[in-house]
Amino acid sequence: MNVNSFLALSRAFPRGKYTHAWHQGKQVLRAQQRRTFRTHSRSLAYAKDLFLGQINKAEVFPYPEIGKEELEEIQQFVAPVEKFFSEEVDSAKIDKEATIPAETLNGLKELGLFGIMIPEEYGGLGLSHTMYARLNEIIALDGSIAVTLAAHQAIGLKGILIAGNEAQKKKYLPKLASGEHIAAFCLTEPGSGSDAASIQTRATLSEDGKHYLISGSKIWISNGGFADIMTVFARTELEVDGAKKDKITAFIVEKAFGGISSGKPEDKLGIRGSYTCEVSFDNVPVPVENVIGEVGGGFKVNSALFSGQLFFVFVQL
Repeated sequence: MNVNSFLALSRAFPRGKYTHAWHQGKQVLRAQQRRTFRTHSRSLAYAKDLFLGQINKAEVFPYPEIGKEELEEIQQFVAPVEKFFSEEVDSAKIDKEATIPAETLNGLKELGLFGIMIPEEYGGLGLSHTMYARLNEIIALDGSIAVTLAAHQAIGLKGILIAGNEAQKKKYLPKLASGEHIAAFCLTEPGSGSDAASIQTRATLSEDGKHYLISGSKIWISNGGFADIMTVFARTELEVDGAKKDKITAFIVEKAFGGISSGKPEDKLGIRGSYTCEVSFDNVPVPVENVIGEVGGGFKVNSALFSGQLFFVFVQL
C-alpha cells in the first residue's frame, strides 16, 4: 500500500465508526516504510553489495602494495625459475609419458622449490604467501609439477609444520625442504572421501606401548608411489569418561618403517605426470612419538590444515 492508497482509504472511511479500518491502514503504511528503509540501508558486506549490483570499492582498492625489500627478493627468485621452466621443462613429454623426469625433479630441488614455505631455520626458503603465489604463476605452467609440489608442501608436510612438535620439525623438515624426502597426504579411502570421521584405517597400540600398528588403505594419493614421508590419518581407540571410543589421529609415517605398498599410478585425463595411486598399510609400526598433535586430535589437525588449503588451490589456477 502506497501513500496515495492510504489517503484514499482514510477518506473512504470517516473516523469513528470506521476507526479500526483507519488504524489498520496506518499500520500497513508504517510497516511498508520500515521495509523500504531496510532495503535501501547501506551495508559494508562486500558480497551482499555485489548481489545488489553495487561495488564497494573501498573494500578492494587500493590493492595491497608489496614492500620494496620483498619485491627485490621476489625478482631474485622469479628469474631462475622462469628460465628453468622455459628451457628445462618439457610439459608435452611429461604428459605423454605420464612421469616427471628425474633430471627435472632434481632441478626443482636445486631451486629450493620443495621448501618454499618451510622456515629458513629448517632449511627452507621461508617465503611469504605473496611470494609463493608469484612463483606459482610460473610453476603452474606445468600441471603435473604444480600438483607434485603442492601435494608435497601444501598438504603432505603441512601437518608437521602447523601441528608438529619441535623434535618432529627438526627431524623431518630439513630433508623435506631440500627435496631429499618427498611427502604425501593420506586421508581419502574407498568409502570415506575427504570425510575424516568415516575413515576405516586403524592404528592399534602395541603391547609394549611403544608403537602404533597401522593397517588400512588410502586411495587417490598424490606422490603416493614415491613419497618417503606421509601424513596418515587412522582410527585409534581411546577411553573417554570410562567408555571406549574411536577417535581420529594423525601420524608421521616413514616408508622405511616397512609394510607400505603402492598400486599402479592412475591413468588420468590430465596432470598425468603426477603420481596418483592407492597406498596400503599392513601393520606398519609407527613410533608413538610420531603422533601429530595429540592422540585423538587428528580431526583438529585436518581442519587446521585445510582451513588454509584454498589459498594453495587458488594460486594453482
